[in-house]
Amino acid sequence: MSVGIPIVRAWPEPSGAPLTDPELTALYGRAGHPHLRVNFVSSVDGAVTLDGYSEGLSGAPDKRVFGLLRMLCDGLVVAAGTLRHEGYRAVRLDEQRRAWRREHGLTDCPTLVVVSGSLHLDPAQACFADAPVRPIVLTRDDAQPPPGLTDVADLVRCGADVDLVAGLAELRRRGLAELLCEGGPHLFGALTAADLVDELCLTVAPLLAGAGPGRITAGDASAPRQLGLRHVLTAGDGVLMLRYTRDQDQPAHGGATSAG
Repeated sequence: MSVGIPIVRAWPEPSGAPLTDPELTALYGRAGHPHLRVNFVSSVDGAVTLDGYSEGLSGAPDKRVFGLLRMLCDGLVVAAGTLRHEGYRAVRLDEQRRAWRREHGLTDCPTLVVVSGSLHLDPAQACFADAPVRPIVLTRDDAQPPPGLTDVADLVRCGADVDLVAGLAELRRRGLAELLCEGGPHLFGALTAADLVDELCLTVAPLLAGAGPGRITAGDASAPRQLGLRHVLTAGDGVLMLRYTRDQDQPAHGGATSAG
């Protein structure tokens, strides 16, 4: 996993030598308490897709950190629209990362958590049908599942709309304390409005995508929140990897916001 385009730390304290996987793991780490980390890739002008998909922005360094962040989380949270559009497969890790998780008292693979107000989901999609851990779907009280969905996933009903505060509280009650959100933009916007985001990991690809609607957050306006820059990593292909966290004196607590 350490071969390929090298990643170095530019700030603080430049690393000089390329970072190994254990060094990257230490830089990102686990919080040790309930924590929501959001991970996105964008162009320098803020686009989250090229030709409609995030794959065009994600090179080898981003994929390396992407896999590392999945290794570190208890639950992987994604909006249903992103799950369908990006064609999510089963959340599986290689043996080295499964071994790391076992050594740290975690299950072999994180639990997939899908946020879906409508339950327009396909139980035959590989992320459900081939999942190593039974997925969880956060949904509305009155949403009707398609045939077969409850055979492959657990439904958690979170009010008339999808109450994200209640949903994340239930995930943590089930032992999924440290969560990684991979989007999409509307879910990120709703989590921000609900004051639930503790950390943003943002990979910036060195290209201009041009004008377009797709940016990393979407939805209704919400109050700005100050973040602190924790590190800047760079890769040989010109990619930046930025890690921001909330002020430790102002932990995320959650407000009354839903993702319908």
